[in-house]
Amino acid sequence: MAQARLSMRKLREIARLRFEASRTLAEIAAAVGASRSTVQEALSRLSRAGLEWPWPANADEVEIEARLYVPHAGRKKATEPALPDFVRVHTELARKGVTRRLLWQEYRREHPNGLSYSQFCDRFREWRGTQDVVLRQVHVPGEELYVDYAGLTMPITDRLTGEIAKAQIFVAALGHSSYTFAEATATQNVVDWLGSHVRAFEFFGAVPAAVIPDNLKSGVMRAHRYDPDVNPAYQDLATHYRVSVLPARVRRPRDKAIVESAVQVVERWILAPLREEIFFSLGELNAAIAQRVTVLNAQPFQKREGSRRSVFETVERAALKPLPPHPYQYGTWKKAKVHLDYHIELDRRYYSVPHALIGRTVEARITDHSVEVFLKGRRVAAHARAARKGQFVTDPAHRPDGHLSFIERSHERLLSRAEAIGQATAEVIRAQAGQRLHREQTLRLSLGILRLARDFSPQALEAACARALELKSACYRTVHTLLRHPPPRIAAPPHMPAIEHENVRGETYFQQALP
Repeated sequence: MAQARLSMRKLREIARLRFEASRTLAEIAAAVGASRSTVQEALSRLSRAGLEWPWPANADEVEIEARLYVPHAGRKKATEPALPDFVRVHTELARKGVTRRLLWQEYRREHPNGLSYSQFCDRFREWRGTQDVVLRQVHVPGEELYVDYAGLTMPITDRLTGEIAKAQIFVAALGHSSYTFAEATATQNVVDWLGSHVRAFEFFGAVPAAVIPDNLKSGVMRAHRYDPDVNPAYQDLATHYRVSVLPARVRRPRDKAIVESAVQVVERWILAPLREEIFFSLGELNAAIAQRVTVLNAQPFQKREGSRRSVFETVERAALKPLPPHPYQYGTWKKAKVHLDYHIELDRRYYSVPHALIGRTVEARITDHSVEVFLKGRRVAAHARAARKGQFVTDPAHRPDGHLSFIERSHERLLSRAEAIGQATAEVIRAQAGQRLHREQTLRLSLGILRLARDFSPQALEAACARALELKSACYRTVHTLLRHPPPRIAAPPHMPAIEHENVRGETYFQQALP
């Protein structure tokens, strides 16, 4: 049975991890949540299409997908080359100054038609993963950052009520130097989880090649020994910092031995000494933790030379990658349809997109300060986030050439629809033109009023518009309120017969001429 097509987002991540980060098939499969065979098939398609990394800037997802999924002829299987002696490779790597590239060069001198360097590394990692005995792990400087939460929590006391909340302790440790970062957060939710990563990268002043998390829900949506599914927001952070996310395998403590040790050290050297102190805010607690972290990183190793800080400063810092110009900002994703006024609505705020996209469905990434709009993975608009509800944010470049005539033609069509419902509805639609500063808002409000005929009925809309005109409030809110809560009908009072009595003057009395 044919394999299902991967999303373009996953294909893009596979290309980045393979050609930029030089990751193995197993690591890429773990990072994108796919099987190794699926990743291998995707890389084969990328190779046949001549797509490495980065992809052409002017190519959208439709073009790239067309290049990837085309029929191709099968290829003959090449003769399997001679494999290296991986036991010897592992032993030699423990010696100072010996690298995988050096061992590969020695191997190729013996076997000129042997494995390429990337295949050599892939096969060695696969072999090492099959060994039942505990092998001494060689942590390459700058390669891995291990992250997790401590089992212990710290109490935060409310200064006014005395209520106690439990703060979570985030721990991050580099693989080679064990240089450690720790901080307290209110929760373990995705916002705090990603924020702790950002602050950890700022603490190190650089980023590693890969991050190794445990299978926390904020980081991994679906834990699996071979095929974990990484949280999309976590994947966004990884893309921003150009790191690989390689979740630890379930029930495999060796995969995260560094952070397990770091968590234990943080609990003993930082949390335990602070257990008797009272903290009234996360800021106070984090200030105390930061002081203890400085002491911890300066503490000499027991079984190796130097300290966490000295090894980090002299060896590992140079191997890390520089930080991007701007820190990652957490964003939420929403789908929106482009309205007739070439704006989309997000949280009752309105943002323009190119007018050619009217009627299309786009994706928007919303952060605290910005809004980015994407169509099939290609960014088509970017705006500063609107400060208040109801605000329109419009890029003049998104307007059509005949902007005013376009709006007028659209409004004429809406007015014709209103006249088909009734004169009161048409009058309300005409009244919208003078109520807003922007023509786009007029168009949106008019269409919103006409849609009420579908939600209720044309007759009910006509009656509500007539009542709104009587109240001199011909706007969407008034019409919508009148439709949801129509005023009660007041019956006319019954006709009362004239009362004849000697004490009742009657209506003719006041019609008499005065003397």
